[in-house]
Amino acid sequence: MTAAPWIAALALGAAAAAAGHAQAATPCADLAGLELPGATITAVKAVAVGEGQPIEVFGIPPLPAAVAYCRVDATHTPTTASAIKDEVWLPVQGARNGKYMASGNGGYGGTLGGPRLAMRAPLKQGYVVAGTDMGHTEDGSGGDAQWALNQPEKIADWGHRANHLTAAFAKALIAAHYGQAPKLSYFNGCSDGGREALMEVQRYPQDYDGVIAGAPANAWTRLMISFAWSWKALHETPESRIPDAKLAVLQKAALAQCDKLDGVADGVVEDPRRCRFDPVVVQCKAGDAADCLTPAQVAGARKIYQGPRDPRTGRALFPGYPAGAEAVTGAWPLWISGDKAQHPSFARSFFANFVYSDPSWQLAKLDLDRDAKAAQARMGKLLASDNPDLSAFKARGGKLILFHGWADAAISPYATIQYYDAVRERMGVKTADGFSRLFMVPGMSHCFGGPGPNSFDMLAVLDGWVAGGKAPDMVIAAKTNNDYAALLDMPAKAIRTRPLCAYPKVARWTGGGSTDEAANFTCAKP
Repeated sequence: MTAAPWIAALALGAAAAAAGHAQAATPCADLAGLELPGATITAVKAVAVGEGQPIEVFGIPPLPAAVAYCRVDATHTPTTASAIKDEVWLPVQGARNGKYMASGNGGYGGTLGGPRLAMRAPLKQGYVVAGTDMGHTEDGSGGDAQWALNQPEKIADWGHRANHLTAAFAKALIAAHYGQAPKLSYFNGCSDGGREALMEVQRYPQDYDGVIAGAPANAWTRLMISFAWSWKALHETPESRIPDAKLAVLQKAALAQCDKLDGVADGVVEDPRRCRFDPVVVQCKAGDAADCLTPAQVAGARKIYQGPRDPRTGRALFPGYPAGAEAVTGAWPLWISGDKAQHPSFARSFFANFVYSDPSWQLAKLDLDRDAKAAQARMGKLLASDNPDLSAFKARGGKLILFHGWADAAISPYATIQYYDAVRERMGVKTADGFSRLFMVPGMSHCFGGPGPNSFDMLAVLDGWVAGGKAPDMVIAAKTNNDYAALLDMPAKAIRTRPLCAYPKVARWTGGGSTDEAANFTCAKP
């Protein structure tokens, strides 16, 4: 069933306002009676400075609003099976910068908690901000997709439709509230939010002037094969299981071999592509011990670094994971090796509910060759946003920034490089570099955190570029004493700064001055 014609009506209305057809402003309280096609406004609330904003994710309590704004809740029903909820926060006129930013969701969505957390900082900067639950409600863990069982329309809502409808609705609402459409519109997402960002670029190129795609899960079906592979590598037999305590053994050995390849000993591998680490160097001489890995554990670790391979041809199905950050917070224990690791729950739920519509399906049934083909045939076109042809977005003047942490244990950073290389090959390096940039972040975990400098304002960088500035070739990142400060709007002290260089360049120490100061680094060819 296709989406209703009112989607086009919403888009045309916003476009008309943007073209100069101003309309009368509508006060916050009166927005409750606003009728926009295809959207039902369910709540409107004027939020005062200091009033608690509900977050409802990671156990975070309500956080005080930094600026006064009008909160509008809405539900969209593009099909009879759909129920897409979103929120739009409209700052009071004096705090507004005239621009709009939508925040992507994470995992399988199902909650507005993640978007709300990401919406706070841009709201404080004057942006109208919005987020969506992507069309369903679940417990907020992000790894369970029971809602998708025999629900093709809800899958389509999650796959691409929810964010597009939110964009059209938010722009029409902005035009109604302020009497004019936003000057510029941006999308900012990480993880599945990065997939959503690239889906907007590829499927709905007119929605946004600029897009940030962090650690994108854009090749979704192949990523789920990778998640299933990592479970089989370390959990299929008891012998291959690597206890969390032994991950420090792997990390220490990898850093000993690769940390200084960039000329700086800082506990971070600057460019893991240069690191040729083989875990056999920590294999036990005999038996088992706390400071070494058994042959079965070494074999399992090798599979994680290697990535899934076609069992018949040996062809790579998805990239593996870099060495050097196995034991950091939020790394292998959370995603790959722990008893409650996220990879297997994501993969099992995907194949059970999306691919086979069989809630009893388990990872033990996985056949890489058969199941990879089935996933791609049934869900590839609907869910993947890894098309390297971005010509429509480029033609409309859009700007795209991708970033990915080199210490990411959730989604392989090699996959983002693989995709960006494909974009440059498809469109030509000069053309691709004219509207897109990729920044690899040494020592950053999944979307934030990690031992390297991981705090940066990519929205400000994108805004400067879209608004007529020079394409960014360098972004300054900081390692602070609180990796969560930016998310929670808390004070933090920078203890190290480092430039992030536009791919394919990497940061190189000049040989003089402190290695904790970005000014003493340059961007150079790898």
